Amino acid sequence: MNAGRTIFAQLMDFVSPYEFRRCVDRYAGHYKVQRFSCWDQFLCLAFAQLTYRESLRDIQACLRVAQPKLYHMGFRSTVARNTLAHANEVRDGRIYADFAQGLIATARGLYATEPFGVELQQTVYALDATVIDLCLALFPWATFRKRKGAVKLHTLLDLRGNIPTVLFITPGRVHDVNILDTLVVEAGAIYVFDRGYLDFARLARLHQAQAFFVTRAKRNFRFRYLDSRPVDRTTGVASDQTIRLYGFYSRRRYPDRLRRIRYFDAERRKWLVFLTNNFTLPALTIAQLYKCRWQIELFFKWLKQHLRIKAFYGTSENAVKTQIWIALAVYVLVAIVKKRLRLEASLYTILQILSVSLFEKIPLDQALALSRKVAQEADSANQLNLFE
Repeated sequence: MNAGRTIFAQLMDFVSPYEFRRCVDRYAGHYKVQRFSCWDQFLCLAFAQLTYRESLRDIQACLRVAQPKLYHMGFRSTVARNTLAHANEVRDGRIYADFAQGLIATARGLYATEPFGVELQQTVYALDATVIDLCLALFPWATFRKRKGAVKLHTLLDLRGNIPTVLFITPGRVHDVNILDTLVVEAGAIYVFDRGYLDFARLARLHQAQAFFVTRAKRNFRFRYLDSRPVDRTTGVASDQTIRLYGFYSRRRYPDRLRRIRYFDAERRKWLVFLTNNFTLPALTIAQLYKCRWQIELFFKWLKQHLRIKAFYGTSENAVKTQIWIALAVYVLVAIVKKRLRLEASLYTILQILSVSLFEKIPLDQALALSRKVAQEADSANQLNLFE
């Protein structure tokens, strides 16, 4: 079935053309477009992500060398640097944002039963943000500090499979906690975040939406003790208390009870204090949930090392967002391929294989079917292997 077709074309078979056209039509992406379509733009930037291209000129040079193969790879127009640059500047980046969200919905269904370290039936999300530094002179819209520009990727990560479910791209000066105002809360889910999101008025809205949260208390945290539960100190849990906030404004912002858990992390030799509105889970499970939050830190580090989201092909806000969304779409697409082909290799290994074999004309599953020994050797060289 795949005889004579390039690996790149086979990879794009996992993308729904119908869903992509819907996203294009939603934002009139083909208005006054004659040749270079939104699909051609997506293919160019997806190729750049998979092969680690450095610039628009680099993309053009590599694709023009393979000109006889481009039609069979899905390209219907000649790739020109100026045309691609103009498309990145003017075509609505929301096209690719919506398209990436569609891929995310597919991936979440495939990874719904993946373990993540804690045996729970509920969906568990980790919320955090990472900063991508930019030159303020070239990106004046990306305000961060007086002499420094940046964008922030605010990400809600589903810990089952490490799939980013929601992502907001903002200038660097936007504080992390503001994202809680735009978040669509899922009832019954557990949200884990660090002390940067500790705002009691916003936590009260999470509680009222019947969702649960796990976070850390600040050092100047003031509370009134109500009662406590027995704990097993050999597990590291020192206390499990029910409290109320102390102080007029804090009490008004969050009038309900809270659960305060004091835990000793033996690995780091550090005391940690957790706050949550979940009174049913064991105290040790709450501590383990917060430990799983570290997966989102590793996810950000993995993205920055293996996808092109630190150097950009354009300087406008739309060009930057378009590149980030297509990078995430490629990440999720590879995760979908890994699951549907039942591959044992990590995402890192799969990306490395794709980067040097996109023009090959062999079946995709055969190209990715590494022996267990080769996959393990490649993964051991990668210090950020989260997706075995």
